[in-house]
Amino acid sequence: MFKKIILVIIILIIVFLIVYFFFINKKFSNKISMPEEKKLNLRGKKVALIIAQEGFEDDEFSQTKDVLIRQGAEISVVSKNTVLPALGKYGLEVIPDIKLDDLEVEDFNAIVFIGGPGATVYVDDLRAHQIIKEAVEKKKILGAICIAPTILAKAGVLRGVEATVWSNAFDPSAIDVLKESGANYIDKPVVISGKIVTANGPSAASEFGEALASLLGEE
Repeated sequence: MFKKIILVIIILIIVFLIVYFFFINKKFSNKISMPEEKKLNLRGKKVALIIAQEGFEDDEFSQTKDVLIRQGAEISVVSKNTVLPALGKYGLEVIPDIKLDDLEVEDFNAIVFIGGPGATVYVDDLRAHQIIKEAVEKKKILGAICIAPTILAKAGVLRGVEATVWSNAFDPSAIDVLKESGANYIDKPVVISGKIVTANGPSAASEFGEALASLLGEE
């Protein structure tokens, strides 16, 4: 009987130690995997986030915006219409601040195109192309995420530039668009090439925002 009690106590101690070290390791791992965001002072920096009137990617918009706002940047949302709310792919509603036709590139430090299926409306949009070319000419920071780098490609500003874009095994067409424009496609979540930042989708949105913030902080 005594031996059984001792055995039970030993088993309980072992179980306790296993559970204890599991949670300690998990807590430690979480601290390692979530580094503290580098604090920048972007007060006075202005960013135009261009979204589709319908079908922009909710997380790409929200996470990019949140990173930039936390760092002190001022955000203006740009779309085709400022009367009706822009509608995200998953239902997020945003009232744009500026119509695309009225956007003054000179007023901003960075021009950023958010992706999502609706962003394809800008791929052959001449006004969008004009804004992109002017941003490059005036040495503004230029960003595009998900499918949106194809807009930059069609505008003709990615020749000789390293860039990434959304794709999957069944649909590599966006990569083809970049390559046909003369871009050097890089299979990475976020790519910085000079003042142009591209990212490949919503899972890279926070890193995309941090890359934009970093460039803004260097100005």
